[in-house]
Order: sequence, then C-alpha cells, then structure tokens
Amino acid sequence: MVYLIGIIISAFLSFLLLTKKNKSIADKILFIWLFVTTLHLTIFAFKATERHFQIPHLLGIEILLPLVHGPFLFLYITAFSVRPLKISYSLLHFIPFVLAVLLALPFLLLDIDAKILVYQNDGRPFQIHRNIIFIATLLSGTTYCLLSLYRLYRHKKKVKDIFSYTEKIDLQWLFYLTVGLSGIWMVSFFAADKYTFISVVLYVLFIGYYGIKQVGIFTNQQAVVQEPAIPEPSIGIKVLDETPPENVKYENSSLSEKQIQQIHTNLHQLMQREKPHCTPGLTLPDLAKQLNVHPNTLSQVINSVEQKNFFDYINTLRVEEFKTRAVKTENQKYTMLSLAYECGFNSKTSFNRNFRNITGQSPTEYLKHV
Repeated sequence: MVYLIGIIISAFLSFLLLTKKNKSIADKILFIWLFVTTLHLTIFAFKATERHFQIPHLLGIEILLPLVHGPFLFLYITAFSVRPLKISYSLLHFIPFVLAVLLALPFLLLDIDAKILVYQNDGRPFQIHRNIIFIATLLSGTTYCLLSLYRLYRHKKKVKDIFSYTEKIDLQWLFYLTVGLSGIWMVSFFAADKYTFISVVLYVLFIGYYGIKQVGIFTNQQAVVQEPAIPEPSIGIKVLDETPPENVKYENSSLSEKQIQQIHTNLHQLMQREKPHCTPGLTLPDLAKQLNVHPNTLSQVINSVEQKNFFDYINTLRVEEFKTRAVKTENQKYTMLSLAYECGFNSKTSFNRNFRNITGQSPTEYLKHV
C-alpha cells in the first residue's frame, strides 16, 4: 500500500504542475523532476515486490535514475535564486547520467530473457559497471547536496543585501529539501530498500506540502530575488548576478571617500526626517530611488560606513525606533506587536528575532529594565 500511495502522490503533484498556466522555469524543472520520481518509484515498487520481471524493458533504469535527482535539486534551487537560468548550462549537469547510460548500454541493449538472467545472477557479468555507477551516484549525491547548500547560502546573503525582510524569499524550505535529499542518500546506502522507498515518499509529501504553500511553485507569483532593471550607473559598480566576496565586491568602484561620506550624510538625514525604515517592504532600490543614487552605490555606502548589509542596517533602525516609541507615555496603551508593526516589522517572529539579535534581549526583557 505504501508503494501505491507514494506513486499516486508523486503523479498527482506532477499533474498539478502540468495543468498550471504560465509555468515558471522552476515549475517546469519541478514537473520533470516529479515525473522522473514517479517513474523511479514505480520501478522501485515493482522491484521491491519482486514483480520487476513484469517490466523487463525498464530493468536497469532504476540504477541510473539516482544520478538525476541531485542535478534536479540544484537546478530547482538555482531557478529560484539566480535569474535567468540558462538551458545550455543546465543540461551540462546531466552529463554524468548520460555517461552512466553509455556505460550501461551493453546491458540495456540485451533482449528481455538475457536481462532477466543477469538479474537472477546478481548482476553478473556487469558487476563492475554497476559498482562504477554506484560510486558515481554517491559522488553525485554528495556533490549536488553541497552545491545546493552553497547556492542557498549565497542566495540568503544576496537577499540581505537587497531586502529589509526575509520572509518567503529566503528559501529556507529549500534548505530542508536539500537536507532531506541528503538523508535519502544515507538511507539508500545503509538501510533496506523499503526504508529508502518510505523516505522518498515522505520527501515527495514534503515537496507537496511546502511547494503548495510557497510562493512561486503552484502560484503565479515568484519567490525569487527580483532585482529591477536599472541602467548601468555612471558612479558605482557593475550590477552582479552573484554576490562576490566582500573584499572584492567594490574594488572597481569609482566613488571617492568624500562622495561616500556625502551620500551617507544624505542617507542619515533621510532616515531621521522621513523614517523610510518604518515601511515593512522596504528594499534597497526603493531607498536608493529616494536618495537619487544607484542601488549598488548605496549598498557600498552602507557596507563601508555602517559595516552592515542592508537588512541589518534597516532592522537596526527599526529596533531603535521601537525602543524610542515604547518608552513614550502616549504609547503605553498599545501592544508591543502593534508598535513593532508601526516600526516596519511585518511579523512577530521577525520582530523578536531581530530584536534579540541586535540587543541580546527579547523585547519583554528589554522593557523590564527601562
């Protein structure tokens, strides 16, 4: 029964994506991935119930398919965190799978009776081929899980350079997805096949639950970092798709120290006068537009003078704004959360987390001592 449930869930999610209008690149990648997963689960179910000889034409495919799950995960994450995703670049990640198919071709081209005989003889005379593919699968799984984690780390860093909030755009659920796939690799290598299948079914359920909840998968919105199209600045740095290391990030900047200080002075006056940090959805381009400077220029000023990224800079101001408002007599009738919303925070969790990170105390602990 568990095999049938897993296949039905995977197929149903594939159908949802297939029938969705205006599919994004991430949607298309997930559809193909879930379709392949459905095929993999189906073959696995036949093999686990010792009925795989009923599908002799598919014998051997189950050994090759694990090589595609790592690339699919990485490309799915990349579709959310990097724009645009190049198709030619994407196909290169499936070269190990193609090489494995070529290696397995002598077996795949056998007639049905010969294939069945190989399975009955525990893979002989193709054990070396099988072992090579096994090692390649292990290396692929490890490599792509690490690459996916690194991609998410870079994305999270990029988000904090542009946005004053991280809810729904930090792709934290994809971090759990990556950890989950890593867990499946571990189970598949050290546990019985049925536990691997159960792990995959739970993994598909996870994709379904978080995928439907998240913006950008089963909806028409996008949860990617969408930077506005901005012309190349006359003063500043080149717009980068990837966030470079801090020590080289602004090495080509033509800003002088005097210009940096002047922009910072203007920034400080704007924050004091108009308090744009109290706008919940404030982004770096929004603030740069108010100062009439390029976003990369403003980012450089904040990083070099404040020694903070945009996210930390804005949320520090929000915390200070809350501390100022909370002690005023006329605000005692309001709850902490309502004051937090007025200061630009968009959720209780975001408020509490940022307040503790900045002050080392919870809001309640802080107010007890003022």
